[in-house]
Amino acid sequence: MDKRVGRLRHLSHWDAEDVVAWESGGKTIARRNLFWSVVIVHLGYSIWALWPVMALFMPKDVYGFSAGDKLLLGMTATLVGACLRPAYAIATAIFGGRTLAIFSALMLLIPTVGAMVLLAHPGLPLWPYLVCAALTGMGGGNFAASASNANSFYPHRLKGVALGIAGGIGNLGVPAIQIVGLIVIATAGDGRPYWVCGLYLVLLITAGVGAAVFMNNVAQHRVELGRLRSVLAAVAATRDTWVLALLYVGSYGSFIGFAFAFAQILQTSFIAGGQSVSQAALHAAELAFIGPLLGALARVYGGRLADRIGGGRVTLMVFVGMALAAGLLIGVASAEDPHAGPVSDSTMAGYVACLIALFVFSGLGNGSVYKMIPSVFQTAGRGLDMDETERAQWARLISGIVIGVVAGVGTLGGVGINLALRQSFVGTGTMTPAFWIFMSCYVAAAALTWIRYIRRPLGALADGNAAGAG
Repeated sequence: MDKRVGRLRHLSHWDAEDVVAWESGGKTIARRNLFWSVVIVHLGYSIWALWPVMALFMPKDVYGFSAGDKLLLGMTATLVGACLRPAYAIATAIFGGRTLAIFSALMLLIPTVGAMVLLAHPGLPLWPYLVCAALTGMGGGNFAASASNANSFYPHRLKGVALGIAGGIGNLGVPAIQIVGLIVIATAGDGRPYWVCGLYLVLLITAGVGAAVFMNNVAQHRVELGRLRSVLAAVAATRDTWVLALLYVGSYGSFIGFAFAFAQILQTSFIAGGQSVSQAALHAAELAFIGPLLGALARVYGGRLADRIGGGRVTLMVFVGMALAAGLLIGVASAEDPHAGPVSDSTMAGYVACLIALFVFSGLGNGSVYKMIPSVFQTAGRGLDMDETERAQWARLISGIVIGVVAGVGTLGGVGINLALRQSFVGTGTMTPAFWIFMSCYVAAAALTWIRYIRRPLGALADGNAAGAG
């Protein structure tokens, strides 16, 4: 491949499976597109998680919002992000990865400026905060565009790594804004958290310019509306679309749900441990980034591991681990009654350790489930009456759309996590009862993975690695 082609904003042809073209310059183009996609999805995650972070520094006597109100802000952002993900994946197929990357970065300037205004003027009612939280959900939609772009530019043998990097570094946006929030508040004071938004305005503008200059649209990756309708019909009619979406509900839904609620869980736990509200908020902010950070890093390794031993195997092990971690958390949390007085430090340490284990397992599962998507549809394409090139293009196109659908449905799991935690806290004063539901869901997801992608015979699908999709 002529390296000069990589400098063009619009490429007429791309064949990631052509090893000669890949080594002669194709991998450089793919890496550059992946880099800027990752930068934008990372910033998107940060803006998506903006309100759960800012909520720690919005005292009730100043802003007037309860813990339930603050959880509602996170749920609103999560729900909107879930709904936008399929739309972003489809828009990438219509307009191209470069176009969507620029749009994604610049549109996030709107809720970022809005958050600055709201944080600087406390005393307003809840609804403008909810509107702004809904707009931050556009940051959640960014991921579907980034993942679809990575899926298009990378060969099948490297898709697990590419998707793991896109998701893992993107997920790092959640702990990143938590750390940035601590640094800004430590230097500017806890009365001016809106300076966090000011920093992200600069970063978003830089990312938008970088995408415009360095990214590419590929003509063959774009789809006419007439053909798109048939592709969407095929996506909806394929059983594995919805099976993979359910698995992603368990893995990614847990990650994003716990990520948005972790700070509030920690804060209520520290209060139960006898700390004042201000002390609990500070200590929660100091620890809240650890779980999302480890989960995001685990996602990268989950993709690599799935490339080596199969996405189905890794996903099964993940859900078994998550069920065990949830069971341990229930046992630890039930050892002492938080209503009877301050709980011990050992109980709190065990509780937090179990939550962090859930983050790590869910991160591994995010990488392995996403590796399964192109693998499953590459296998399904073998039965189509097409030549090898047409089958490869069909698998790339349909898996790119499925990535968005799976991402959107999976994110709804985060909404469910937050709803269950909120209702559990409102009804009982603790969030522990919700984990009984989560543990049951993890057991069901493990069984579904075994039945559909591990057990021999596999039924409708065979795995390229013989024993598990991926």
